[in-house]
Amino acid sequence: MNTSVSSAARLLVAGLRALLVLTVVCGVLYPLAVTGVAQALFHDKANGSEIKDASGKVVGSSLVGQTYNLPKKDPGDAEEAAEPDLKWFQPRPSNGLGSNSVNTQYSLILSGATNRSADNGAVGGTCTKDAEEGTLCAQVVAAKDAVVADNSTGTYKVRPEDVPADAVTSSGSGLDPHISPAYAQLQVHRVADRNELDVQQVEKLVKDHTEGRTLGFLGEPRVNVLELNIALKALTGL
Repeated sequence: MNTSVSSAARLLVAGLRALLVLTVVCGVLYPLAVTGVAQALFHDKANGSEIKDASGKVVGSSLVGQTYNLPKKDPGDAEEAAEPDLKWFQPRPSNGLGSNSVNTQYSLILSGATNRSADNGAVGGTCTKDAEEGTLCAQVVAAKDAVVADNSTGTYKVRPEDVPADAVTSSGSGLDPHISPAYAQLQVHRVADRNELDVQQVEKLVKDHTEGRTLGFLGEPRVNVLELNIALKALTGL
């Protein structure tokens, strides 16, 4: 009997020692080591790839897109459609999987793709204005009409055939922070007109904020909309 109790006590003590050692190694030392390496070598990425404005205030992340809309006329009206604030460069559509309903303190879009095929709502294999409401084709046609109307000015007219795909479709995540240089360039005249700037000034902003392919061959050239709008804000003094 005493032997059994003694054996059980030794096993219990050994188990507690193992628990203590593993807790210290896996729960304290390893996380501290990983955090230290991340902060030392990848400080920006480890802290969420934060973007700061000219005053040093964190205004977002370079990894997550933002919308630039006018305030709602009735903030309590959930059905009121948001209207873009056309003095800013606009991102690509952000459809996602719906709105955040868990923590309503933040106005977020749940990440995800529409999972609709390219011909969803197509009539005769082509997306037309006759597409059924709520289909991908109907969304693309409406978005294209809006892009043409919003970005045409008194001296510059956008042709429907010049509207790039990323101007009317969301990304796979629905939260892409980038647009193509073509879409950024298409918005130049409207942004210049709304902010009373020279077109050349705004074109230079786009050029300065156009990123090349990763490692020179991966992906496509792109423009981070948040970074571009921060530069625009500094230029206009808004």
